[in-house]
Amino acid sequence: MARYAKEHKDETRRRILETSSRRLKSDGVDGSGIAALMADAGLTNGAFYAHFSSKDDLIATVVAAELGAQRDATAALPPGREYLEQLVRGYLSVEHRDHPEEGCPSAALIEEICRGGDQVRAAYTDGIVGFADLIAERLDPVAPETQRVRVLAAFAGMVGTLQMARTVNDPQLSAALLEQGVANALDQLGDRKG
Repeated sequence: MARYAKEHKDETRRRILETSSRRLKSDGVDGSGIAALMADAGLTNGAFYAHFSSKDDLIATVVAAELGAQRDATAALPPGREYLEQLVRGYLSVEHRDHPEEGCPSAALIEEICRGGDQVRAAYTDGIVGFADLIAERLDPVAPETQRVRVLAAFAGMVGTLQMARTVNDPQLSAALLEQGVANALDQLGDRKG
């Protein structure tokens, strides 16, 4: 009986994280109350506290899981620098622009993460640094730590470009922003060191 209960609890927690991730990225933190998040998972509000101590705990867990999945997907790309264009073009794509609920938590939630509590910001920092360090290793396998800030700055530009492309109501301008963002990011992540 205990084994079933543990498996059931793990499955329920996974379902809460999965549905909360989509809702948070589409509606934002403020637009996603506990009642809505739990309803999405097919559960009552009371079940929330069996899995998370607070909404910040849930948000921090979602952010950590999302950035971990982003890091894992990046790690699965082919080795070497040539994968960078694939990564950048995938990030700054029409598909990513049009489906924030399925995309990067940075582009969907960065302002709210910035205003979040220490737990949320720590989860974000750990996750984004891990993601950046993975890319930095590909840029400079000998001294990847020298590339961290450069990668983070390029990624910040990509996040801002994606947010702007989502915000403007002119489809041609939005597409042009995405293309220019690709060029900017690839230039910033180019062959130079330091």
